[in-house]
Amino acid sequence: MALIHKFKQDNDYYVIDVNTGSLHIVDELVYDLLDENTLRNEEELICEFSKKYSKEDILEAIDDIKELKKEGLLYSIDLYENIALNDKTQSYIKAVCLNIIHDCNLRCKYCFADEGEYKGKRKMMSVEVGKKAIDYVLAKSGPRKNIEIDLFGGEPLMAFNNIKEIVDYGRQQEKIYNKNIRFTMTTNATLLDEEKMEYLDKNMGNIVLSIDGRKEVNDKVRVRCDGSGSYDSILPKIKEMVSKRDKSKQYYVRGTFTRENTDFFNDVLALANEGFEEISIEPVVLPDEHDLSLREEDLETIYGQYDKLYDEMLKRHKEGNGFKFYHFNIDLKGGPCVYKRISGCGAGHEYVAITPDGEVYPCHQFVGNKDFLLDNIYNENFNNELSKDFRKAHIYNKPKCKECWARFYCSGGCQANNFNFNGDMNIPYEIGCKMQKKRIECAIALKAKLMELE
Repeated sequence: MALIHKFKQDNDYYVIDVNTGSLHIVDELVYDLLDENTLRNEEELICEFSKKYSKEDILEAIDDIKELKKEGLLYSIDLYENIALNDKTQSYIKAVCLNIIHDCNLRCKYCFADEGEYKGKRKMMSVEVGKKAIDYVLAKSGPRKNIEIDLFGGEPLMAFNNIKEIVDYGRQQEKIYNKNIRFTMTTNATLLDEEKMEYLDKNMGNIVLSIDGRKEVNDKVRVRCDGSGSYDSILPKIKEMVSKRDKSKQYYVRGTFTRENTDFFNDVLALANEGFEEISIEPVVLPDEHDLSLREEDLETIYGQYDKLYDEMLKRHKEGNGFKFYHFNIDLKGGPCVYKRISGCGAGHEYVAITPDGEVYPCHQFVGNKDFLLDNIYNENFNNELSKDFRKAHIYNKPKCKECWARFYCSGGCQANNFNFNGDMNIPYEIGCKMQKKRIECAIALKAKLMELE
């Protein structure tokens, strides 16, 4: 099991104590002396490195390392495994993906949701089902005060009138239940107009606006039913929507990169140059045989793009025109609670997706797979055994994760991706893991550099 992780970014040397998250920026000597699992004895280290460093310098560095180890900041032990494996607390729903419509007015070539149909038929969620879904979630939220409801599709704005009634109902019910509902939405922005923008700005805690960066990239994959591109239509609408959000209101523009644009650094830059300050360009997840899927041979190129992004973000911050990249957001002073670091998103026990028919699935990526049907909001015959399987699918029940230095940052990866690629939630999606680890290193280095500049 990895107890520390060390990596280089530019000319800097970083060491992370895995179990505490303590970060150390060290010199090359200390970096060389450290191994992942143990600090070797003095004689062995002197023998190996005496041609590169003096004996006195090596011994001094070893003393410093031993002091950090004594303080619990290097090679610390894992205090959480027994807690995770013996956790008997009850789960309550805290977030739901409300699949407001299984239909879309775009035909994105990488869409996991079968162009909005989710392997079923095109259907809009009725107001009745939406209200019942809110009742269902509130009733199963237990003592949780804050609930998040993401309005999702397909393209949710195709059901705009129903959304307004469902949200109004949620506002009424949250008072009755003494809860706080935070509504969010993911939209392709094609249907935005002044009325919808005003409504979303007022009612959505977060708005995710989909665009794939450069026009030529976006218009190859985010296409309309007739095959035409969407960029020229959506960019001005997204800009206007973002302009309405003040600093207290969250948004981000979100794109996807595929094998067609492994130079996605340029797509991030294109969005930053349009004035967007909250950006995400995420790797596509597709079966290996798909033309747009990412493959092992693409990884070195992808790593280089993250390095370029690190350099650019640091440069722009120094110049006073910085932006945020979703996957580089990290908190070195605390970050997520231990429970979240171990269990991840909570799919299947704290987070669920509800379809237009009222079916309940562990998350939106399992929708349509009847083997993962958790419940129906009308029958309320919750599959506790399936939910327990999801709850148990944490890092300590994933052998590869248990040995990995990044386990407390990625929490074992996406359960749906793990299952779809390996037939088992406890076996990580390997290409996703490798990209995640590179992003984590860049995020840590960038945060450390920005803290130095404060």
